[in-house]
Amino acid sequence: MKLINWWPPMLGTGISLKRVSADRRRYEVEMKMKWYNRNLVGIHYGGSLYSMCDPWYMFILIDLLGSDYMVMDKGASIRYKRPGKGTLSCVFEVSTEQVQSIKQELDEIGKKDYTFLCEVKNSKGEIVTEVDKIVYVRKKSFVFDEPKASKQA
Repeated sequence: MKLINWWPPMLGTGISLKRVSADRRRYEVEMKMKWYNRNLVGIHYGGSLYSMCDPWYMFILIDLLGSDYMVMDKGASIRYKRPGKGTLSCVFEVSTEQVQSIKQELDEIGKKDYTFLCEVKNSKGEIVTEVDKIVYVRKKSFVFDEPKASKQA
């Protein structure tokens, strides 16, 4: 899994996956301050802060839900709380209960968007950025309603 650290979007922003728990429910990600990921005022570039939160919940859910589900990133919103300086970190975690709840919901409704909160923190543990990450999940067996054909005159 750490091969992702060599993927150009991660390598080019200084983002690295540091740890994945044995049960694959928790990912720890870090971003060090480099000359190429700071903005004009000397703090972490906002795009890098977002990139730090981008793929992880999707990866966790793909792994934990299994092959009967389709999982895709859908959207996000970001709130900057304080200047990001130095090494930043973020933990992404999905509990066993959350996975069970998602499966139960999708057994009933077939598809849904789920929102996860990402808190990017500095070395003092202060929140630098909050990102609401929206992930679309559906059962692969879910059947979409076909649009009704319009009558031509």
